[in-house]
This record gives sequence, C-alpha cells and structure tokens, in this order.
Amino acid sequence: MDTIFLHGLTVDAVIGIWEWERRIRQKVVIDLDMGADIRKAAASDKVEDTLNYKAVAKRVIDLAETGGFELVETLAERIAEVCRDEFGVPWVRVRVNKPGAIRGSRDVGVLIERGSRE
Repeated sequence: MDTIFLHGLTVDAVIGIWEWERRIRQKVVIDLDMGADIRKAAASDKVEDTLNYKAVAKRVIDLAETGGFELVETLAERIAEVCRDEFGVPWVRVRVNKPGAIRGSRDVGVLIERGSRE
C-alpha cells in the first residue's frame, strides 16, 4: 500500500480541559499519513483517480476549528473517522500536536493508527 501524506496542517482550535482554554483558540498541528493505492492515478494522471488531499485538509480544518474538543485524543480519533468513513481511506496515522501545552516542551500530543495497511 502506498501512502499519501499531509504534514504540518496548522489550525487554531478551541481545545483543552481548563476553563481558560475553552475561552481561547490554541494552535494544533496535524500530520496525516493515509493508505492508498496510487497506481491508477499515476497511470491516468487524473486527480479523480486518487485521494484528494486538498479536500481532506479542508474537512479536517473544519472539524478542528468547529469541534470544540477537550482532548487531543478525541480530535485525533474524529480525524481518523473522517478519513476512513468519508474518504474511504483503509489505513490512517493521525498525529495531533498541541505546541506549548507543557512548559519547557516543544510539543505534546498523540499519535494513533486506525485500519489495516494491507
């Protein structure tokens, strides 16, 4: 299986468990690795024959900006569901990074994988 990736997608979102976090937007950075078979697209050179990562990015941005999640774990799980259910991706790795969440740390977040790479 091939991988189509989208890394460094930066979104301002309401995310966090503390009251003060619910009143502001914080930066989250999202990395996606999505399983795909790109042979048909490579042969045809047509975007309709591949996973349209621009459409995926727009949907993920909308989800992150409007979701109002408390946990990065929940956001990551919802992103994986969108990729699999709405875009037919059989396997996805989602990394959600919340830079600055821990003082002295460059970033903190979660990395999940859903589906099969077969």
